[in-house]
Amino acid sequence: MGGDQSRNVMQVLGAGVGRTGTMSLRTALQQLGLGPCHHMDAVLQDMAAQVPLWVAALDDKPDWPAIYAGQQSAVDWPTASFYSELHATYPDAKFILTHRDPNAWVESFSETIMTALGGRSEAPPELHAWMDMALAVIARAGFCHGMSNDEFAVGFEAHNAAVQAAIPASHLLEFQVKEGWGPLCDFLGVDVPEGEFPRTNDRKQFWELMEEGGA
Repeated sequence: MGGDQSRNVMQVLGAGVGRTGTMSLRTALQQLGLGPCHHMDAVLQDMAAQVPLWVAALDDKPDWPAIYAGQQSAVDWPTASFYSELHATYPDAKFILTHRDPNAWVESFSETIMTALGGRSEAPPELHAWMDMALAVIARAGFCHGMSNDEFAVGFEAHNAAVQAAIPASHLLEFQVKEGWGPLCDFLGVDVPEGEFPRTNDRKQFWELMEEGGA
């Protein structure tokens, strides 16, 4: 893939952190024909290729065409921690900042992602490299083990404010999945599809996905 082509592949990039409806947004984007859509689940399903690529990105040596090969969009972590670099790389892409009530987010984040990553010592060895990468990606966004819930909430709002400052308003949609199809389709310039907006990846589904990734 040539340089110019690689810059134009990604059409939509999610800047919202995990547990803000990113899996629902992924499903919605794919339903709108903007898939495949990259998500942390894609990293879990292809750890051998994806983890080293994201480790390199953390070391300021990203290979975005390789990371997003075959994708048209990306949401969730790790993508959400690299919104500034991705805007520079894909200046024509549209960004979606998924968000929710900070306290509700902290509760969900603490009981899923942080709980899962905090169990590294009990996890299968084949998951350790992925877990180390995921912890580093999340730390890049301002969230570390040992922080209080109040600190997580402050960090959540700080991340969202940083995205708003970095991405031009014309290229950014601030979106809660409970708003449904309307704002998303208006922003993307596509017709509203039939059926309800997808609702996926509640806490039970999160743990099921984790088990599948570690299988």
